[in-house]
Amino acid sequence: MKTALVTGGSRGIGLGIVEQLLKNDYQVAINGVRDQKNVQPLIDSLNINGVRVVYFQGNIGNKSDRQRIVEDIQQKLGPIHVLVNNAGVAPKKRKDILEIDEDSYDFVMDINLKGTFFLSQLVAKSMIESKIHYPKDSFCIINITSISASVASISRGEYCISKAGASMLTKLFAVRMAAVGIPVYEIQPGIIRTDMTAAVQEKYEQLIKDGLTLDKRLGIPQDIGKIVSTLVHGELPYATGQIITADGGLMIRRL
Repeated sequence: MKTALVTGGSRGIGLGIVEQLLKNDYQVAINGVRDQKNVQPLIDSLNINGVRVVYFQGNIGNKSDRQRIVEDIQQKLGPIHVLVNNAGVAPKKRKDILEIDEDSYDFVMDINLKGTFFLSQLVAKSMIESKIHYPKDSFCIINITSISASVASISRGEYCISKAGASMLTKLFAVRMAAVGIPVYEIQPGIIRTDMTAAVQEKYEQLIKDGLTLDKRLGIPQDIGKIVSTLVHGELPYATGQIITADGGLMIRRL
């Protein structure tokens, strides 16, 4: 059975991805920062159909945590076939870019960009090694970024910068991993109904009613999960390095 690692997989978009991967018979390693006891009821509920789900606690922004997470997954579940870089944080408090302090900047960048880069590096190396031993197996890396990679929000500039960097990370790893036949993709969600958007959900719902998106609804985590499922099954061939924008048509220019 193939193994997928989904960072930030215990809620929101990550959980939607996990649920879809389980439907497709992947065993899933979920990474998150919450204590095991707080996540265990969820893990138990996901394991009811007999497909293995294991939680690996740790902060991907921390070097020793990253190394421990990858080593533990390989020991308990075997080679990592799919890496979904979904973990991400927003600023604890939205501030104008002229007021952002270094603590907020470092908090967001350490997880969203630095952690994602170096976790990808670790897993990419393990995938290359695994492909030597299992040449018929398929592997891929999927980065969940955001339309904020190109849409400027001056009240959360550090988040936008982190996602723009993560988008370049996709291109860099796509180029490097092409040499061993491992595709790398990027999904840029728009406004998705999650904990992260809960505080401004009313605002977004009104904007959508007023025509912000072509699809007259907020996105849901399952939307992203279905796209991930398509990618891991190789149903978008000859497209490594490409960006799939899941935004309900928000980014289409209109007159």
